[in-house]
Amino acid sequence: MAWASLFSILIGALVLVLDSGEAEQGRFIYAVRVQGIISASTADFIVSTIQRAQRDGAEALVIELDTPGGLDISMREILKEMLGSSVPVIVYVSPSGARAASAGVFITLAAHIAAMAPGTNIGAAHPVTMGGEKMDKTMAQKVANDAAAYIRSIAEQRGRNVRWAEEAVRKSVSVTEKQALELHIIDLVSPSLEDLLSKIDGRMVKRPQGKGMVVLHTKGANVRQLEMSFRDKLLKVISDPTIAYIFLILGFYGLFFELSNPGAILPGIVGGIFLILAFFAFHSLPVNYAGLLLIIFAMILFLAEVKVMSHGLLTVGGIISMLLGSLMLIESPVPSLSISRLVILVAVLATAGFFAFVVTKGIRIQMKKPTTGIEGLVGQIGVVRTRLDPEGQILVRGEIWTAFCEEPAEVGQKVRVLEVIGLQVKVEKA
Repeated sequence: MAWASLFSILIGALVLVLDSGEAEQGRFIYAVRVQGIISASTADFIVSTIQRAQRDGAEALVIELDTPGGLDISMREILKEMLGSSVPVIVYVSPSGARAASAGVFITLAAHIAAMAPGTNIGAAHPVTMGGEKMDKTMAQKVANDAAAYIRSIAEQRGRNVRWAEEAVRKSVSVTEKQALELHIIDLVSPSLEDLLSKIDGRMVKRPQGKGMVVLHTKGANVRQLEMSFRDKLLKVISDPTIAYIFLILGFYGLFFELSNPGAILPGIVGGIFLILAFFAFHSLPVNYAGLLLIIFAMILFLAEVKVMSHGLLTVGGIISMLLGSLMLIESPVPSLSISRLVILVAVLATAGFFAFVVTKGIRIQMKKPTTGIEGLVGQIGVVRTRLDPEGQILVRGEIWTAFCEEPAEVGQKVRVLEVIGLQVKVEKA
């Protein structure tokens, strides 16, 4: 009996040790860094990461945030996933110098725990018109009311400063990390991720849909940094407005060269790929379709210039149309959601220079003296084959012509063609 009892105690102790080791090993936290505009690719990345954290049983998910804002539809996809997450989501505005503006305010307030690093700021969440379209006063008020109600609901659910949240939308107020802590917008200020995880250890956060509370065990937990996949990074690069614009211009150039030189094949393939990538990016960007149509019209004018010589009028119209379309294509108060003016200037000037060269060459060719056909014979030098007195035969440009000359010319002498009359040429001694 003694041996049996001892054996049972040893087995129990071993089980406890193994359980403790497994529990310690299972304590991990996912962390992701989100920088730049909140786009469709960013939303996909954050949503998939939250789902992965729930699936893998992570202790928490930390989103290190630095954003000037982004698309409303992408922001709402992120918020729906955050508010319904069974894994606590911690938003940490960092590093120093970072900000959570516009859509970043909503994401920060929706976190189970919101924190900021020293030297950061949060605010300016007023909705802005995207794509250059104008809203009347009534529509602008409706959009502002909708955003205000949404952020008020989030702040109430997370127990944050509802009044400030609404002012961030209606008055575009912005505060530093110290002011945000005093106004109960965030939960704490922390200089580093390690310090943050140590401070929040033991805190209780609400589970979604009133399913009780969960205690955070973050101190000493293993932090697993997740990076965007190659696909997500590629989509994020493509979704940049300036990159999308460059793809659009390159795509049109490819099709232009293919249509100008049918059968070249390669320009058409490359142009088609660039156009598809550009339109994919525009699907997730605030595009003004009037600007897009102006750019398409410009390319039609450029193509017509090659087919119909207008002495530069079509090219001038195309350049003006391209410039206006480029400026109108994506017009946003948020710099990160606008096309670089420098890129637009370079694209328009390069296009103007190229077609100015093409038009100049075309005009010179039109004015150039013909070198082929009957007209091309005038001025050519030939050699007498049979004596001209006044008629005979000459060899000019490898062809034998009947010629007549006002003065006799002997065999072997050189003569110059003055005029073509029917099937004869009038010549003179060279």
